[in-house]
Amino acid sequence: MSAVDDVAADRRASMLGKIAELEAEQAKAVAGGGPKYVERHHARGRLLPRERIELLVDPGSAFLELSPLAGWGSDFAVGASLVTGIGVVEGVECLITANDPTVKGGASNPWTVRKGFRAAQIAEENGLPTISLVESGGADLPTQKEIFIPGGKVFRDLTRSSARKQPTIALVFGNSTAGGAYVPGMSDYTVMVKGQAKVFLGGPPLVKMATGEESDDESLGGAEMHARTSGLADYLAVDEHDAIRIGRRIVARLNPDRWSPTSPAASAGPAAYTEPALDPDDLLDLIPTDLKEPFDPREVIAHLADGVSPTNGQVFDEFKPLYGASLVTGWARIHGHQVGILANAQGVLFSEEAQKATQFIQLANQVDVPLLFLHNTTGYMVGAEYEQGGIIKHGAQMINAVSNSTVPHLTVVLGASYGAGNYGMNGRAYDPRFLFTWPSAKSAVMGPAQLAGVMEIVARQSAESRGQTFDAEGFAGIKELVEAQIEEQSMPFFLSGMLYDDGVIDPRDTRTVLGICLSVITSHHRVEGTSRFGVFRT
Repeated sequence: MSAVDDVAADRRASMLGKIAELEAEQAKAVAGGGPKYVERHHARGRLLPRERIELLVDPGSAFLELSPLAGWGSDFAVGASLVTGIGVVEGVECLITANDPTVKGGASNPWTVRKGFRAAQIAEENGLPTISLVESGGADLPTQKEIFIPGGKVFRDLTRSSARKQPTIALVFGNSTAGGAYVPGMSDYTVMVKGQAKVFLGGPPLVKMATGEESDDESLGGAEMHARTSGLADYLAVDEHDAIRIGRRIVARLNPDRWSPTSPAASAGPAAYTEPALDPDDLLDLIPTDLKEPFDPREVIAHLADGVSPTNGQVFDEFKPLYGASLVTGWARIHGHQVGILANAQGVLFSEEAQKATQFIQLANQVDVPLLFLHNTTGYMVGAEYEQGGIIKHGAQMINAVSNSTVPHLTVVLGASYGAGNYGMNGRAYDPRFLFTWPSAKSAVMGPAQLAGVMEIVARQSAESRGQTFDAEGFAGIKELVEAQIEEQSMPFFLSGMLYDDGVIDPRDTRTVLGICLSVITSHHRVEGTSRFGVFRT
């Protein structure tokens, strides 16, 4: 093997190891409450949340699961007892949520609420109908102080979705109690499963305590009662499969002109395209094991973009290739959708890169083209030469452009994403429509060694200003702990657990994931750029 082959093999082995770790963590979310509770749920003749989703979406279509590692590293189960994602039902792209009743009866914990908020935001921004597969015991009472106040937003979001003419559908398979009763109560269409669905604000014990009234589940909140007496249930299903059939029927009856990708509200549909000539498996060879080592993002783009364009003979039409070479910009198509791409090449952003990015973002807005940001940056350059050269105002121009751009943004963090570079490259704080990370990604205010080093310099200067001797040996232990802490907090699983992305993905799936996202962002709304930005300092 050549030296080049050895490097590629090392990179592949490293990435495969990270992917194996990712799959192990994702398996925890799929496992729900564990074998005991899964078996008990199946023994009751009930389906698991992902089994329900599989029956709901169109056969052979993809389901893009979102935030599967929510709550990772917390005291709660990985996945936060809720499955969320985007699937196609009767040809309509829908936002789907499903409680996992094997995890504490599907009770909502603080991470469940946050994950649900993110799902609702995605539905709102992209004009998607919402289908809720409900089986939840309500709030996790020991953590009510973190749930009660913000949790009310769930119901507000449902009613606002309806007001925006984005239909909301609830399929109730089991308990939907307390505040959770308002999910079917505030949905446009509600289907309940006979003998299983129980929807009430207060169950028999609470009613007994509050009023002295004796009651049972069925008379208080059973599916038949709600279908025949209260009118809360619009449809009574004989079993879970029937409920899913009814749910699909409801979606099929939605105005086809409103929800078709060819509707007047949609952007122009994707152009005909060819698949890339390169094997996506080769992406595993591209990311260095040490993120301080730069790599050429054009190689990544070549694996993500459609094949050679019949109009210009290009896969990637690079813009301003000789200027600001630490940032690659240009045009490509992914699954037939045109995108403008900004990708870090050498890690550091200088004034030239910031100015180049600012111009390119304005151009994308001028022609109504979505933007894709590919991160591998250590941030903006520092030092007297660069401060005097205007790095602050040039970086501010880039962040101004990102902040005020109105075309949809997609972000994938491939490697490093540190400091203000994360902001300029459209990190989570800048509301990209979707943001995914690779297992190789790291993100923090700065690298662990740099952060600990800055703390040491500040501590040394503080001691000297007080006329004290700096305890270098004693601080060494603190420095080591700080570096370990920042290293852990910059890892992709930690960040995904905090809902700072929409999922950690296998690099080989990136093109497919981006294709789904581009379809979602263009199918129900026109892509419209802006010429209005904040004041650019010159």
